[in-house]
This record gives sequence, structure tokens and C-alpha cells, in this order.
Amino acid sequence: MYLELPRLRVHRVSAIETTDRIALINRHPGPDEQDVAINSAIELCIVDFGTDGIDTSFTRVWVNDVLAFDAVIQAGFDGPRSLVVETADSLQLILDPLVPFESESQISVHVITRTLGGAYSLDETYLFVVEDRTAPKVIAAEAMGPKTVRVGFDEEVVVWDPTGFLFEAKELPAVPVLPEAATASQTLVDIVLDTEMTPAVQYELTVQGVIDTNDNPVLPPYDTVRFTGFRPAMPPDRRFRLWEMVPKHNRRADDTGDLWRFISCLQEVTELILAEIDRYPDIFDIERAPERFLDLILQDLGNPFKFDLNALEKARLASILVELYKQKGTEKGIVNAIRFFMGLEVEVLPLTADLLGLGEAEIGVNWILGTSERYALYSFNIRVDRELSETEKKQLRDIVELVKPGHTHFIELLMPGPPPSDDAWVIGVSVIGVDSRLSPDPPTLPLPY
Repeated sequence: MYLELPRLRVHRVSAIETTDRIALINRHPGPDEQDVAINSAIELCIVDFGTDGIDTSFTRVWVNDVLAFDAVIQAGFDGPRSLVVETADSLQLILDPLVPFESESQISVHVITRTLGGAYSLDETYLFVVEDRTAPKVIAAEAMGPKTVRVGFDEEVVVWDPTGFLFEAKELPAVPVLPEAATASQTLVDIVLDTEMTPAVQYELTVQGVIDTNDNPVLPPYDTVRFTGFRPAMPPDRRFRLWEMVPKHNRRADDTGDLWRFISCLQEVTELILAEIDRYPDIFDIERAPERFLDLILQDLGNPFKFDLNALEKARLASILVELYKQKGTEKGIVNAIRFFMGLEVEVLPLTADLLGLGEAEIGVNWILGTSERYALYSFNIRVDRELSETEKKQLRDIVELVKPGHTHFIELLMPGPPPSDDAWVIGVSVIGVDSRLSPDPPTLPLPY
């Protein structure tokens, strides 16, 4: 590929000193170049930095150990673009191979030359790699599920058309299937079908919507592959054949085979239903059940908690919900429920209130209006070890209201508060031994001179 520049401005040139008299310059493709076009010509220029000039009759060029130039361009490299230009101090060569390079091959160019008179010589080899023009090949296909097919390729591929896959049943009766989506992962492509394929029936897949990372499409005959329709696992001792349940005289009278084909269609539906029934243990298993079935399991258990949970948390709740029901109405149930949903360690405390002492309490000063004795008996507080946000406070209160006994009362949430401040000691009011506190050394004040 050539790029024509409208203008080229050189801002800085650095001179590199060298003791070599002969050098290879203006090489195209260049040394270690990748993705070279498959039909590229090889260009190079041999320069003598002295005054002797290049000895063309001695110059030899090999391309992949094949002699391409020996004083003149050799057959096989003398295409229409081939060229030899000699000047007083240089020799320019263009070798045009008549046969394109092989895809992804590594090409070596070996040059031997010398100056006129043989005072200086050059023996140099460089390499470049040809572009990838090889079409990807389908290796195998396998049905991974009733509606999923996995296809393997010999190189990394990309899906450019998710519907570019043709499925043809090679046996009858069989359900025709169409692709709905396809995703690629390196050398594998997973195809999702619109309906379940017929079990144990041969399908032929023709790939059209796949290319490799260099935009090469899949080409015949390596674009087709056969595979067997997915058959769900069944108990080895199961024998549920509808054809064997048809009366013998009806089977003997089936000369055309139409009855057998009709019963085979019903047999396929029956096997799919049996496979769904076989999957019930996976649905009932809390550890393996899909999330939508976890929601149904929790609903069936009468889950009273309306919190947003992920699939793992739903599975954990379903596994302990019955145990939480057994602990409902107990202090242990409150503690365990808060630990499960919030990850907090709490302590349930009975309600404690200040007593009103006769001869000591003063109306308007330390008079406390309390509740009835029965209400206080069934009331409690909860203490946590850190400050909670408003959202956490509401969630904790909701949990407690659901788990606590119905006749009890959750009064207060006790959280660590700010450290107490030192109260001032008031002359005439504070009493030594009652309101006095031992404080640290007071600050040193300057004397009032």
C-alpha cells in the first residue's frame, strides 16, 4: 500500500556515523514488518558511501533461499513491476514475484554484494511476515443444551451476523431450528436457537456469519459440520416408548409409516416433558435453584422480609427462614435476624428507668413521668456498638418489629454517643462528693502583675 503525501516537511535531521561502506536502504517491505500484502513486490537499494560503486555482476539476492537476482532478475521474480536501476554509487532492485506469498508465511531476503574492486562487501539477511489471508475453518460442533450449540474453529473468530447460521435436519421427523443470537469467545462460538432441537437427530450447520480477526470469512468446504441434537440425561432403567404402547394390530397395519412418524413427533414432546420433570430436584435445591425460583421458594415459605437481596442472599435466607420462624418471639431470634440482614452484633436489654426518690425529686427539676409497671415489664432496648445511619435505623426497627413478640415494646436504640463534656462546678449549687469530678491539671495562667 502506498500513501501519497501532499507535502512533507522535515524539522530535524540527525546524522549517524557509520564505518560501513555499503548499506541496504529504502527496503519495502521493511525488516521485521508484519501483515505485508500477499502480492507485494520486494524493493531494496544498495548504496556505496564511497567512490567505488556497487559491483552488479557480483550481487546476489535470495528470497526464501530461492535465487531471485544474479546480476539480472531471475525467472519467477520478473513480473511487470520488476526493475533494475544502476547509478554511480547505488543499485536499486524491485523483485516482482509471479506467485503471491503464502498467507502468514515468514519471508527471508538474503543479499550479498561488494564494491567494484572487492575492497568492501556486504552479507545481510532480513525478515518480514505476510498478512493473514487464510479463511477460518469449522472444526466441530456440539449441542450443549436443548437450545444451545457450540462451534469450534481453528483460529480466533468474530461473529458479525448473529443470524448467519443455517441448520438443516438430516433425519425425519425433526424440528426445524433457527438462530436467535450468537457470541464468540476466542475460537468458540455459542449459538442460541429459537426452539429445542430434536434429540439424537443429525443436524448439518452451515456457518456464514463468522470472520476471523483479519476479516477473512469462512469458505466452503470448511463452513459445514454435522452434530447430534441434544438428548437430556435420563435414568438408565427408564423405558417410556409411546410406539410400544400402540396396539400391535395398529403397528402392523402401518404400511406407509405415517403412524410411526406421528408417534415419533409425540415421543419427542414426551421426552422434553420428562426432561423438565427430571430437572425439578435442581429447582428445589436451594443451592442450585435459579433466582426466579428462589423468589418462589421464599414466597412459598411466607417470607415476611421485604428487603432487596441478591441471589446468594436469597438462597441463604431460604435456607434459614424456617429456623428464624422457630426463633421468632425470642431474644435469640432478634439477634440472629439483625446479624443476618445487617451484619451487626446487638444486645437486647430490659427497659431501665430512673426512680423517683421521695424527699429528693423536685417537680420541674428531676421529676420523670414513667409508664405503667406492666408496660415497662414488656419493654426493651437494643444496644449496638457503632453509630447507625437513618436508613440502617429504619431497617433495624423493621426487623425487630417483625421478629419480636407481639405484646412487647421496642423502646430505644442505644448507640455510642459523643464523649461527655466536663460540667462546670457551680458555687452554692454543686456539692462536694456529689457533683465534684477529678479533672486534669488546670492550665498555667500568668500572674496578674
